[in-house]
Order: sequence, then structure tokens, then C-alpha cells
Amino acid sequence: MASFAADESNVYPPHHGMSPSTYLATRVSSLKPPMRKAPNPIRLLRMLDRHHWAFFSIAFIAWLAETFGKDVTDITWGITLVLMLRSVGSIIFGIAADRYGRKWPFIVNNLLFIVLELATGFTKTYGQFLAARALFGIAMGGLYGNAAATALEDIPDEARGLLSGMLQQGYATGYLLAAAFSRALVDTTPHGWRPLYWFGAVPPVFFIVWRLFMPETNTYIAHQEVRRANGSIGKTFVKEGKVALKRHWLILIYLVLLMAGFNFMSHGSQDLYPTLLKNEFGFNANQVTITQVVANLGAVTGGTVVGFCSQIFGRRFSIIVMCIIGGALLYPYGFVANERIIAVAFFEQFAVQGAWGVIPVHLMELSPGAFRTFVVGTSYQLGNLVSSASSTIEATIGERFPLPPLENGVKRYNYGIVISIFMGAVYAYVILLVLLGPEHLGRNMDVAHDVDTAEATGHPIMDKMDDRARDGSASEDGDEEKGTISHRQ
Repeated sequence: MASFAADESNVYPPHHGMSPSTYLATRVSSLKPPMRKAPNPIRLLRMLDRHHWAFFSIAFIAWLAETFGKDVTDITWGITLVLMLRSVGSIIFGIAADRYGRKWPFIVNNLLFIVLELATGFTKTYGQFLAARALFGIAMGGLYGNAAATALEDIPDEARGLLSGMLQQGYATGYLLAAAFSRALVDTTPHGWRPLYWFGAVPPVFFIVWRLFMPETNTYIAHQEVRRANGSIGKTFVKEGKVALKRHWLILIYLVLLMAGFNFMSHGSQDLYPTLLKNEFGFNANQVTITQVVANLGAVTGGTVVGFCSQIFGRRFSIIVMCIIGGALLYPYGFVANERIIAVAFFEQFAVQGAWGVIPVHLMELSPGAFRTFVVGTSYQLGNLVSSASSTIEATIGERFPLPPLENGVKRYNYGIVISIFMGAVYAYVILLVLLGPEHLGRNMDVAHDVDTAEATGHPIMDKMDDRARDGSASEDGDEEKGTISHRQ
């Protein structure tokens, strides 16, 4: 059985025990970078053993592969249904992964991917297409939280920021590959768009085989040992859920609001951009493709670099700095009407995805230990659902800024202004929310430091730790310094 730690270091977040007024008063001062010693990224990668690399690799590739679910038709209801039901999937598979393990929900997810991708390619009516995409949305929704937990909960603290940034950029990498395979498979056979979905059913086969040979994460195994030792795995899990809801209901709401802002940030800067390049600036298909590829290379670079730097400067500080840089680049991003915009696109997406690179580990560190998969996945997917209105909002704003139509009568709008207005508001929202929000940099994620599990199981060591946390009393060996807990960053 995994024993609870008698050392209370890093059990509680820095804001633990603060009154609301004290908490608000420390939001600016708590942004001061901790200036941790910059770890050598090569040394960090060498710290990871086969166990770490196996879990990270399967999570990264699965998250990358999700992008192959990107629709290549203009059936917007199919897209909307996917977004709506992804939240349902995150709830179902998130709870399943926290209760029964990361492994089998992941395998079921991928089995559903195979069946539903094949089914989509064989649909013959609009209703069949919608049904297949709706079910696919449920399967897709269960992946993000599981990928984050699988990749990050066992790795050393020092390497979390770097691996978080690398993990998140599975999305950008998948976007690039999806675009390449779309060009290769769509309209190159008599079957039109269908081969892309048939091809999308192939990678999950390899993921399933790979995952079958891997165990559960050490963190999950230890959690199950504690639940089993408490008399009943199921009953203890339910108790942990009640404790988590009682202790963390406010942080759960905050994370959904935060992820709504982040998804507005990515969608707002990306969705209309190809239209801007083609419709407003007159770029041809090759110029649009090159600009998009360079922008996504900026995204991959930014996510990895800023994720790594967040280990030094803190999660909140890193996000806010990227939002400020991204805001400063909005004017050239939307108004440089020639090929030099490629450089601006690189750095704008460096900033957007740089902020995003912090998110997997930031969500993991703020989530209740027993429900990490559920909280990380559901907050992400609910935020994604809210942000699905991005294109509609930008299109509505665009109607206020018409441009002379093209010779063939195609309507034109000043999308540069549209994106700048929208993204300016989004950056301001994210900066404010992150400024007001909490952080738990370097949180120990093992069960020995999980106060929710301690309360649910009634473990006496954690009761003593909770008492010492409140009154700053001496440790059991009489050392006052070791017994004192600071509630400030």
C-alpha cells in the first residue's frame, strides 16, 4: 500500500488558507517569477526512462491523431455536433479513466475511432453522416484528459513544463499532417473525401496494440492501492468525488472559464486566417498553404519553448507574457498584405501556442488528484464548446467592415480588423482571468500528497498535517522550520 507522506511540503497550493481579500491582494505580487534554476533540456530528456517515454509517446501520438477527425466538408452541423458531444465524452471517459485506469478507456476510445471513421466514410445520407460524427464526438472528447494524465503524472517535476509544451503541440503537428494527407487523399480517387476517413481508421490500430503492452501509470496504481486498503475501491472513489466537489467546485468553474478563453484564442487567430489571406490579400492556394505551415511551425516551437520556460518563470507569468506579445503582433498579423506576413504568422502562433503549451501541466497541477483525467478533459472540452461560436462572432463583426467585392462578385470583408478586435478582447480576457487565478507550480502529484484522498479515507497522518498547515506548528521531530507552512507565493 502507498503510504501518505509525513512531509507536508507542496501538499497545499500557495493560496491555501488565505481569505478572499488576502488572495486578491496577492494576485499581482504572486506573479513574481520564482526564477527556478534553468534546467538543461537535454538533461531533462535524459532523466526520462523507458516508462516515461512510453507513456508520453502514446499520449502525444494519440493527441496528434485526433486532428485526423477534422472535417473536410462544409457540413457545419456535423462540426457543431462533434463539439457538443465532445463534452459528453470527456465526462464519460474521464470518470472511467479515474475510476478504472488510463489504459482501457484509452483502448475503447481508439476502438470507437476505428469503427466511426470507417462508418463516416461509408455514409450515404446526411442523417447517417450526422449520426456518425455525433458518436465520433463522444469518442474524441475522452482523449485529451487521458492523454495529459498518461503523459505527465509520472514524470519528474523538472521535466513537466517541457513535456507539457511538447504534448500540446501534438495538435499543431497533427494539423500539419492532416493538411498533407488531405491534399494526398481527397479528390485523388473516385471516392472524393471518403478516403481521408478510411485512412483515419488505420493509426488507432497501432495505438491499441502499443497500449496493450503498457501498464497503468504508477500514480494511478498507487491511488488504487489506497482505495483498496480503505475497504472498497468503488466507495472510496465516490467519497473522493464528494470531497473534490466540496473542496474544488470554484476551481472547476474557473478552469472551464479559462479553457473557454484559450479556445477562443486559438480559434479566433486561426479559423478565419486562411480566408483573410485568400479573400482580402489575394493569396493563391500555395501561398496560403505555405503561410499556414510556417504559422504551425511557430506554434510547435512556441509551445515547446514556453512550456519549458514556465518551469523557470511560473505558469501564470508565462501565459500573461505570451498574451501581451500576441496582442502586440495583432496589427501586422492582420494588415501586412504581402508575403512578409509569413514571419508575423510564425510569431503570432508562437505566442498563441506558447501560452497553450503551459496548459496541460497547469490544468494537471490545479486539478483534484483523484479526478485529474475528468477535470482536465471536461474543462478543456466545455471551453471548446463555448468557443465554437468563434467563427460566427468574427463573421458577424466582419459584416461591419465590408470591402469592394471581387470582379466575380464575391463579397469581401476587412478580416484584419475583425481578427484584431476579436483577439484583442480575448487576450484581455485571458490576461485578467490568469491574473486572478491560482497556480500550484511543481505540485507533487502522487497519492501520498493528495489531501482529498486523505480526507476521503480518514488517514490520521494527513489530519495531523492539516492541523499543522493551519497553525504552522512544529513538525513531529520538533523542528519548527520544517513544521511551518507558508501560504504565500
